[in-house]
Amino acid sequence: MECPLAIDRPRHRIILALDIERSTCRVDADKAALRSTLYRLFHQALESAGIQPDYYDGFIDRGDGILALIRPVDQVPKTLLLSHAIPAFSRLLADHNSGLSRPGWEQRQLRVRVVLHAGEVNYDDNGCFGEALDVAFRLLDAAGVKRALGAAADPLILVVSREIYESVVRHGHDGIDQHAFRSLVQVRIAGRRYPGWVHVPGSPGRDNVAELDSYRRLA
Repeated sequence: MECPLAIDRPRHRIILALDIERSTCRVDADKAALRSTLYRLFHQALESAGIQPDYYDGFIDRGDGILALIRPVDQVPKTLLLSHAIPAFSRLLADHNSGLSRPGWEQRQLRVRVVLHAGEVNYDDNGCFGEALDVAFRLLDAAGVKRALGAAADPLILVVSREIYESVVRHGHDGIDQHAFRSLVQVRIAGRRYPGWVHVPGSPGRDNVAELDSYRRLA
């Protein structure tokens, strides 16, 4: 990954991170196939929403996931990610998995947790860091989010931070339905609480809400 040289001030980024479900349970050959598929489908989802590589930093590989830091440009409002890119990614995952229903191929089906957050990101010669990234990854790895994906029929679970929910989701921009999100998890960092709202892009309307309410009982 290429990161800028050490700087003395943070840069604002939309933080979009992905994590493959149960990757540690797979053999290395299956992990390699899953990683290749994850990158390919994620690129396709961004391209389908018109999000070009010029609009984000180089992807940061996380072994079993990807961190994408998207620059604050007018061509990539947060609504575009919520209404187009992430639903497209969910559909691509579902189509991919439907072709792997034969016995013996289940280990190459791909199910993913996704977090969307925004904040200030610091860079130095070794990479990227900062509280905003800490919040994003804590939400992504929250036990309630993992349980929700494990219980879901759909291949993707999205968790958004308070910043995303309050600035975008609850206002209904671009047709985004705030009622399809549920406040399901809360993480703590340095004594502060950070809530997360969970959404299932592949389950529309009432089905989504009912599904999320069942996850709340699991959390």
